[in-house]
Amino acid sequence: QVQLVESGGGLVQAGASLTLACTASGQVLSSYGMGWFRQAPGKEREFVAVVRWRSNAKYYADSVKGRFTIFRDAAKNTVYLQMSRLLPEDTAVYYCAADTASDGLYARSGEYEYWGQGTQVTVSS
Repeated sequence: QVQLVESGGGLVQAGASLTLACTASGQVLSSYGMGWFRQAPGKEREFVAVVRWRSNAKYYADSVKGRFTIFRDAAKNTVYLQMSRLLPEDTAVYYCAADTASDGLYARSGEYEYWGQGTQVTVSS
């Protein structure tokens, strides 16, 4: 079992920066992939970014490439999503997820077995 807790959401203006954190507890292994997803009101959950814990390989959605950075701190069992140049369309609930079974960089939510409760990010124009 893996427990994921997100933090760092909030209300910011367009163009601002915000960093989300996801702390994992339980049976956290270095083989995991850790992803961020988001879901805006009335829309489906969409992939944002993923990092493999061991290799530090990363993959981003085109919509956030160049603005968002995913990175992990192994000592703290924490994955971060550093978001810059935020846009109103980035407004969503952001979820952290753990892929414990594969070894790739996946954008499909079905590849992830564990999810956090989500943290709200609101970007005003």
